Amino acid sequence: MADEKLVVRNVYKIFGEEPERALDLLKQGYSKDEILKQTGQTVGVQDTSFNVHKGEIFVVMGLSGSGKSTLVRMLNRLIDPTAGEIYIDGDPITGTDMENVRKIRLTKMSMVFQHFALFPHLTVAENVAYPLKIRGEDEKTRREKAMKSLEQVGLAYWADRPPSALSGGMQQRVGLARGLCAEPEVLLMDEPFSALDPLIRADMQKELLELQQAVHKTIVFITHDLDEALILGDRIAIMKDGWFVQVGTAQDIVSDPQDDYVAAFTQGIDRGRVFTADWVMRDPIPLDLQTDTAETALKKLDDNERDGLYVKNGNETAGVVTYGDVAHAFSKGETDLKRILHTQYPTTRPRTLLHELYDPCSEGLPIAVLDDDGKLQGVVDPSEVFSMLVPDTELPSEKQARQQQDQAGTASAGAGKAAAQA
Repeated sequence: MADEKLVVRNVYKIFGEEPERALDLLKQGYSKDEILKQTGQTVGVQDTSFNVHKGEIFVVMGLSGSGKSTLVRMLNRLIDPTAGEIYIDGDPITGTDMENVRKIRLTKMSMVFQHFALFPHLTVAENVAYPLKIRGEDEKTRREKAMKSLEQVGLAYWADRPPSALSGGMQQRVGLARGLCAEPEVLLMDEPFSALDPLIRADMQKELLELQQAVHKTIVFITHDLDEALILGDRIAIMKDGWFVQVGTAQDIVSDPQDDYVAAFTQGIDRGRVFTADWVMRDPIPLDLQTDTAETALKKLDDNERDGLYVKNGNETAGVVTYGDVAHAFSKGETDLKRILHTQYPTTRPRTLLHELYDPCSEGLPIAVLDDDGKLQGVVDPSEVFSMLVPDTELPSEKQARQQQDQAGTASAGAGKAAAQA
């Protein structure tokens, strides 16, 4: 695809003196632990394939030892893969000489590490400009680009101070500015915020998202924190024992964990900060103020199992009617919807997080989801919001076992019926 910035195909990394032996055993189905016992070789990454789209934040999340840091270092060949292929813009990173790799690092990829790795004898601006110095750019250009990057992260005032004058969070922003200074197309970030205090970490996450709105970089972000992954990732890969066990959006992973390992991570997640209005909204099925009556409105409410429906007057939304009001009007022989129309009603946007809808839900009316032009796009029922906030406590393995039992029971019943008919 044209928007695939990074392509990774069947990548392995095995640490030890006999990687090929371990690779053969892996392909025969031996586990990581079995290979370590038999050969002494450590499997870091195994048979991992994925694409990262241009302008995407692709988050790799996993616990210590899962292989995530090894993986990100293979993307720019700080670590050489044992097997597999990696491409940027269709050009190979693997299978090419180190001179080409150095060019890629200098022009297309930058890396931001967990530990700031700032030179104490250089000023903040000199630290930021260091990749440009290696690239051979003149001092004036280096200064201009460094100041631009420092302005992006809000640290221009500190340009001529030593790194020791800055707090930990500010030093990490210097590291981010250095990563941006070379104007890379891909930014690799290996647990860049994990050493920061929780409040500073939250600020850095917010700043990264705001910065991404302006610079639109392709970012591969490594973390061991699922909350951080859910906040930052356009897509998230959950990594365990050197491979991806699930890849998807935050909503995909929280709503449908593929195995018990992923489900264990998602159980304690605040779902109100993951799911958005468009995830639970339904078609509006509007009534027409000029032609619909209490009778037709009641039928539409019953047919569509709704507690309320919005009413259009031409192209405009006139208001909303509730089932209780419509039923009462119909019982009294009233037909005009204008008499029971709520012209003040709650509204939201499609990408609003559900936790922001708690107050609108308390109004007891379906929430109108409006597009950027203020047009009715969908409806969120308060009951749908609160249903989404309750996690499914059944583990995927339990669900699979139950489904297999149900299928076996259905098959047995069918066989019994066939035997009886015979």
